[in-house]
Amino acid sequence: MGNNRLAAAVVMALGMVIAAWLLADGIVKFKQFERSVEVKGLAEREVPADTAIWPIAFSEADADLAHLYQTLQNKNGVIIDFLQSQGFKPEEISVSAPSINDRQAQDYGNAELANRLRYTGKSVVTVYTRQVDAVLKAMPKLAVLGEQGIALNTGDYENRARFLFTSLNALKPTMIEEATRNARQAAEKFAKDSASTLGKIKRASQGQFSIEDRDGSTAHIKKVRVVSTVDYFLAD
Repeated sequence: MGNNRLAAAVVMALGMVIAAWLLADGIVKFKQFERSVEVKGLAEREVPADTAIWPIAFSEADADLAHLYQTLQNKNGVIIDFLQSQGFKPEEISVSAPSINDRQAQDYGNAELANRLRYTGKSVVTVYTRQVDAVLKAMPKLAVLGEQGIALNTGDYENRARFLFTSLNALKPTMIEEATRNARQAAEKFAKDSASTLGKIKRASQGQFSIEDRDGSTAHIKKVRVVSTVDYFLAD
């Protein structure tokens, strides 16, 4: 009986020692795996725009409303002919409804001028095309329209040409892979400098893709950018 109790006590003590050792080892490993480093990986591409939206706006003034509408319509036709001569298809060209102001109804400004040129009108012919190069070639030729008596509103911000890049999905896989690879390289450098070993990924997040003009004078060249954030475990 006494021997059985002694054996049981020895087994219990040994079990407690083993359990304590396992617990201590588990705490050490847990703390080791809590050691981590957060790094960011960048991927960038310069790509040409694949879509252009080019509004061509002009203004007219007249004392006769019906004549003003006719003038706007005629000059819209001149602009359309010019665009088609530059290689744009009819389905790529649209004409907005004219915007008309009655100066007399506005009751401001020069009364004599308002009576002489009572109505002002604005029309916009817009090109929506994938022929970006054709737009770039045609834009410097707008002086031809000015020579035909069309007062273009080229200085208005809302009438500036816009260039878009719509093929982002084709770039996403390779750019995400590059950003993640760059992040790992940064993490490996950190681990090496800190005499640690880089472990598995603890947490990762992909940032938003951004598409911006390369600069103010080359809006047809886009800079695509993404940043991935990765948290890696570190071990000694």
